[in-house]
Amino acid sequence: MKICITGGGTGGHLVIAEALVEAAVQEGHEAIFIGSKSGQDRKYFESHSTFSHVYFLDTTGVVNQRGLSKLKALWLVTKAFFASRKILKKHKIEATYSVGGFSAAPASFASLSRFIPLFIHEQNAVEGRLNSLLKPFAKRFISAYDKNSAIKGYPLKDEFFNAKRVREKIKTVIFLGGSQGAKAINDLALSVACELQARGIKIIHQAGERDFERVKQEYENLHVEAELYAFTKEMPSLMSKADLAVSRSGASTLWELCANGLPALFVPFPHAASDHQYYNARFIVENNMGWCERESEDLKAKLLLLLDENLKEKSSALIKHSSKDVAKKMILDVAEVLNA
Repeated sequence: MKICITGGGTGGHLVIAEALVEAAVQEGHEAIFIGSKSGQDRKYFESHSTFSHVYFLDTTGVVNQRGLSKLKALWLVTKAFFASRKILKKHKIEATYSVGGFSAAPASFASLSRFIPLFIHEQNAVEGRLNSLLKPFAKRFISAYDKNSAIKGYPLKDEFFNAKRVREKIKTVIFLGGSQGAKAINDLALSVACELQARGIKIIHQAGERDFERVKQEYENLHVEAELYAFTKEMPSLMSKADLAVSRSGASTLWELCANGLPALFVPFPHAASDHQYYNARFIVENNMGWCERESEDLKAKLLLLLDENLKEKSSALIKHSSKDVAKKMILDVAEVLNA
């Protein structure tokens, strides 16, 4: 089977693309990637990937543009649509999997125009605009939040499952501000640092590159020891050492924590499109697997209350809810649909 994987823009979309191509190749299939010159697509796949071929087209987001900028964005998508049609024909693509994001539009529409079956993965609890538009035309619409989804779970690398364990008592807290950092989470960590150290609770903190020096200096001023990172690719091992996380609720991080059995206090990014991070976290809360507080709430008081919690029930629920080999199931599903 020859499959096209398209979409991206942000790391959340691209880690799904990465999981899918690895699963496809393991099953003996060939996969190409069609993304954008904008966003993080090239950072992920330009120099090294499992894809047989990668293409980065000149596109930008359309939704948030105005006036002439919107017309230019639409013109770029139109050009990329015709380029995608040629690429799909050249590689004799039999199915396309969209992982969402603005860079998925050209290849998704090109696939439909060539009567190539389209499959969609929605990473958030709130459907993206492009995914909502394409959903009626897709053979499958996969979402970890949708009880009617043909496949349950979220595609992740095995390493997040390999170190899973049930947490009970809090000995280590990990603060996750993301690659760019989250000031609200960084400030929360600093506000409770002395209390955590007094209780013998260790601190792991990914502060983000922009805020790293400030956070580092503040820990030194407080005379608090913390395992501090600007950015790290060792997240699976760091998560495995922690008993409680304080994190944004982007889909990838949320489901990585779930796979590891690591309960979290989620602090959603307040400016996320359609407030999707809040609804991602609400899904976890409503299933009694974690906590969620807005930035405007008293985060310090909430976190201090959690330090005495027995985490066994929530940690066990996370592990029970997470599913391994989701990417493999998605690829097998494509092959089954094509052979039906």
